[in-house]
Amino acid sequence: MTNINIPVSVLNLVPIRQGSGPKEAIDQMVDLAQAVDGMGYERYWIAEHHNTTTLVSSATTILMKHTLENTKSIRVGSGGVMLPNHAPLAVAEQFGTMATIYPDRLDLGLGRAPGTDQLTASALRRSKDDPVYTFPKDVQSLLTYFGPEDEQGFVKAFPGMDTNIPVYILGSSTDSAHLAAKLGLPYVFASHFAPAHMEEAISIYRREFKKSKYLENPYMMVCVNVIAAETDEEAQFESTTMQQFFLNVVRGSKNPLSPPVENMEELWSMQESHIASSMSSVTLLGSKASIREQLISFQEKYQVDELMAVSYIFDPAKQKRSYQILKEVVEGK
Repeated sequence: MTNINIPVSVLNLVPIRQGSGPKEAIDQMVDLAQAVDGMGYERYWIAEHHNTTTLVSSATTILMKHTLENTKSIRVGSGGVMLPNHAPLAVAEQFGTMATIYPDRLDLGLGRAPGTDQLTASALRRSKDDPVYTFPKDVQSLLTYFGPEDEQGFVKAFPGMDTNIPVYILGSSTDSAHLAAKLGLPYVFASHFAPAHMEEAISIYRREFKKSKYLENPYMMVCVNVIAAETDEEAQFESTTMQQFFLNVVRGSKNPLSPPVENMEELWSMQESHIASSMSSVTLLGSKASIREQLISFQEKYQVDELMAVSYIFDPAKQKRSYQILKEVVEGK
């Protein structure tokens, strides 16, 4: 029988909703974290984006610290720290400090993209070289900084060493699948916006995985969109907020997270609809019964170890209900 009783987690990009501002977005981030903490979600990850006036997730570690302060037991992590923008030592010190305050509650998800446009990436970068190429070396540095004292070099992360903060490799193409497998680290695929290479990346990771001191077996996590509601019709209506979110991405426009609409055809062209829909094609959508059916079908095909959900729903109460429905589905309720 297909196992859908798997850990479920949350990704939050900290979007600004129409009619509100950055402070409200951060308050809503904490409110959602508290809700899913109470529901028994595994982890709550916060993204990193820069120069995006509709998302408040540029200072990821500060948002993580704020979330840790205001929750009880859920693991809090980065989805992810975009390593081209940061010196590994600074990341290790920041995470090491948080891990000292909140032991056994930190995750470090690492991405190789800058999480922004080229001009902003240049303003953020720590060197003239393209740090994408130093990503494997930077990951290794972080693993060392979090490891035992006798494996440190002259430069040490303090606090940081001996914290053994779990490191996850993030990917939206097949590149990082090879690295995660080679290092024997857990792998997280961004199917919520870049599903095209999901199947191939999962296959590469599992096939090439080498056992390590971090993991005995491959650990595959997939991030998906989830829009769950009381009925299929309500979920379909609420999903137009997500469709508008992806239309923003396609157009490069800067509209805040918008309320649902009756008719998307009035807002987008056929081509825009096609591109946006292909980006959001890995979505669990509908009532509890529909979500269960879709998740069973997904798991029959991919058998992932953990599901991370992002839910672009305008009404915070309905967003929380969406996460509640997903949790009930995996618990067989």
